[in-house]
Order: sequence, then structure tokens, then C-alpha cells
Amino acid sequence: MHFELQHVDPHSQARAGIITTSRGQIHTPIFMPVGTAGTVKAVHQKALYEDIQAEIILGNTYHLYLRPGLEILEAAGGLHQFMGWHKPILTDSGGYQVYSLSQRRKLTEAGVTFRSHIDGSQHTFTPERAVDIQRSIGADIIMVLDECTPYPCSYAYAKSSMGLTHRWLKRGIDHFDATMTDYNNHQTLFPIVQGSIYKDLREQSAETIAAAGQAGNAIGGVCHPNGMLYEVTAWVCAILPTEKPRYLMGVGTPQDLLECIAIGVDMFDCVMPTRNGRNGMLFTTQGTLNIRNKQWEKDFSPIDEHLGGYVSTYYTKAYLNHLFRARELLGLQLASIHNLTFYLWLSKQARLHIVAGTFRTWKEKILKVLMEKI
Repeated sequence: MHFELQHVDPHSQARAGIITTSRGQIHTPIFMPVGTAGTVKAVHQKALYEDIQAEIILGNTYHLYLRPGLEILEAAGGLHQFMGWHKPILTDSGGYQVYSLSQRRKLTEAGVTFRSHIDGSQHTFTPERAVDIQRSIGADIIMVLDECTPYPCSYAYAKSSMGLTHRWLKRGIDHFDATMTDYNNHQTLFPIVQGSIYKDLREQSAETIAAAGQAGNAIGGVCHPNGMLYEVTAWVCAILPTEKPRYLMGVGTPQDLLECIAIGVDMFDCVMPTRNGRNGMLFTTQGTLNIRNKQWEKDFSPIDEHLGGYVSTYYTKAYLNHLFRARELLGLQLASIHNLTFYLWLSKQARLHIVAGTFRTWKEKILKVLMEKI
């Protein structure tokens, strides 16, 4: 993997670049649709390619390991072949999903032992095992196993958790390097910054991650409802190297994307566009709307005529309103495709304005529109 930083906005830290992988280029800033179990929920691959125009998607190590399992993925030739997606894939280490199983897991220096949410069977992820699993999945960008620090937590716990993540980092990198072959040399490993909401810990973690010398870096543990997302992200981006891509994990709303792009983040993922879409909430170039509301019952205008994309410009609000009211599955699919089209459009618009040197002015203007409810 190679990252070329092409432009920096003169009035912010927003960046435009290109990540080049063996499976194609990724133009940053970029939003990555979440394909947890080898599928972006309710979205088929042709829509990802043609309508949404995604350049990279995300898979989840925990879920793919449990189902369909490594035997099937290896027999298929990896996740790309299995799901028919031939552009880049990023996989997380499964740390967040294991963290969410608080009543079913046990953390030790060696790794984490947990019970499957599917059948209760017991499994263990170590930093080395997490690398091996992602080797089998075949993702282009893979993550080192980390502990996703709970929130809220004490300073002492955050410090201890960060130390564990850093020790796992060294083991993960050592194993990644030791298992590199001609077959899997397309893969790139990202370490993850932790440290909760504590400035000195976040800075220490960012310095440790930067010193690891990997081709890109991730920022984890920021999805907590304390209003410090931008502050924590700024602490970290001030330290992480400018010549390498920065990936903010699990973020977020359109406002979060734009504000964190301004801070210097390059890559994002979040389930929000598809999850909200399945519940009838649409992001549009004119603001957000609830397509279930009666006001759209006789609105025969396109879902979003300014957005582009087949779904957004072909189908009407009235038709989508009908699908949701009739509980037709097509409604969930169309809303998900539309929202992802919006997120990729927003990323591309941000990039255009960074290159033009007008990002900050555009961001302030577009945020006023996007935060409107229509």
C-alpha cells in the first residue's frame, strides 16, 4: 500500500490524497460502507460498484471468523472471491465486537477468550491469531488486536488498557512480518490509538503507534457520548505522521465526518447510513427526512434529484413512503443504497473543495443545510 498526500486545505487540516493498493485506488477523504459479515446490509454488490461507487468496504473479523468460518473463506479463495467484491477491503481485528460481549469474555495478557453469540462455543483471539484470521480473510488493510477501552472508565484502567494494547501491538507486528509471503504481500497492517478521553494517554498512545512505523494508523475508542470526539481526534492527529493515512473507526454522522476531515482524518466507517436507512431516515442534500411521514405520501419528486445515482433520482418519495408503510423489503434496500450514495457524495464533495482550497467555507455552508430536518 502507498499513500500520496496531494493537497492540504489552507484554512484547516483537511487533506486530499490517494491510497494505492493492489486492488485499486482509494481517493481520500473516503467513507467505507460496513459489510460486517461479507455483506453491506440490504445492498447488493452491483449497487456498491455502480450506484454508490464505493472504493473500499469494511468486513468484520469476529463475525466472519464465526460465520461462514475460515474453512469456507479459504476454500473460496478469500473474502473478495467469496462475496464478489474485487476492490479493496479493510477488516477490523474483532476487538470491538469482543469488547461488546462483556459478560462472555475474559481478558488476559495472552489475549481474549470469549463465547460465541451464535452457539456459546468458546474461542480465543491473541494478537497473533487475529493476524492469522485476517490473513485467511484476505483483506487488503487489516488491524492489530486491541482492547477497546470501555467508557466511562478510570484513568488507571485506561492507562492499563492502553499498555495492553501497545504490548499486543508489538506481538501483532512481529507475527505479521514473520508470516509475510508472496501470496499475502498485498496486505497492510494498521495499529490503533487508544487512551480513552485522557489527553496524556491519547498523546502517549499516538506516539507509540506512530513509532511503530506501519503504512497507516487508526484511531479507536472514540464512539462514546461525551461530546469529546473532535477534541480527542485533534490530540491524536497532531501527533500521527502526516505522510500516512489516518482512519477514525466507527464515525459517524455527516457532521462528524466533515468536522473530523477538517481535523485531518482520511478514512471513516459507520453503520449509520444503512441502519438509519432501514428505519426510514434519509440523508439528503437538502437535509434529513423521515420517509415514513405522511407528508411524503403524495410527493412524486425524486428522493434527491441533486444527488445523482440511480436509486436517488429514479424513485420518488411517495413510492418509498409506500414501501415503508407496506413493510416491503425493497424499501429497506432503496433507503440503504440512497444513504450510502449520499455518504460517498459527501466525501467526494469534501475532496473537491479541499483541492480547490474552499473546504472550510463550503463545510460551514453545507452543515447548515444538512442539519435541517425536512
